[in-house]
Amino acid sequence: MTSERILEAARALFAARGYRATSMQAIADRVGITKAALYYHFDSKEHLLQHLTIPLLDELEAVLAEAEAGDDPERVRWRAIEGYVDVHLRHRHTLTMLVKDMTLLVQAPIADRFRAAIALANDLVAGPGGGLEQRVRACQVVAGLADPVVLFRDEPAERLRALILAGARTLLGDPLPAAPPAPVPARSRPRGRGGGRPSLLGPAQAAQARALHADGVAAEEIAARFQVSRATVYRYLKTSESEI
Repeated sequence: MTSERILEAARALFAARGYRATSMQAIADRVGITKAALYYHFDSKEHLLQHLTIPLLDELEAVLAEAEAGDDPERVRWRAIEGYVDVHLRHRHTLTMLVKDMTLLVQAPIADRFRAAIALANDLVAGPGGGLEQRVRACQVVAGLADPVVLFRDEPAERLRALILAGARTLLGDPLPAAPPAPVPARSRPRGRGGGRPSLLGPAQAAQARALHADGVAAEEIAARFQVSRATVYRYLKTSESEI
């Protein structure tokens, strides 16, 4: 549809040049339509801005509300963090546009909704009854979730996601994976009669392990984070995703 092509062109140009530096004529030229045809679909740049930012805000508010509905504070925390990252990765070009023209972020109602979402994310990460130390750490974590999406927007989304979540775990002092461990296939068995460390990583954990190793994290530290042996980590580092 023409309106979708217009939005895609506007998103790309706003992210590359900046919102204020991009004219409606430039958007029309990018789409290959006349300026009059462009105004038929969107009567102003402000109208385009609203259509680009509202989906991001709607999704962000939805994932945080869903996380807030949980009972377990630790699960609430990680559902909020993961949802926050996923939304920003899906809308990385829109986020880049907003950061490129920071004055856009002070416009109401966009600014009010962003401030409310960030405040809620801070509260969910800090947890109920958190003191000043927990609240400051939560602010540091939330602030660090979106910046890498903009700074490294050309990196593969899955690798960037794994690294951002690993950084959040480090700040929070949480050695466990952000997501619940994947179910262990029936064919595998824990080592030792009394159980012990699992011998397999789930697909998401394997992807995170590779991303951490590519970023310079030692195999020993990766093994400790996922509670597996170093041999298990090395096996997954040597195995491509298609072979798992």
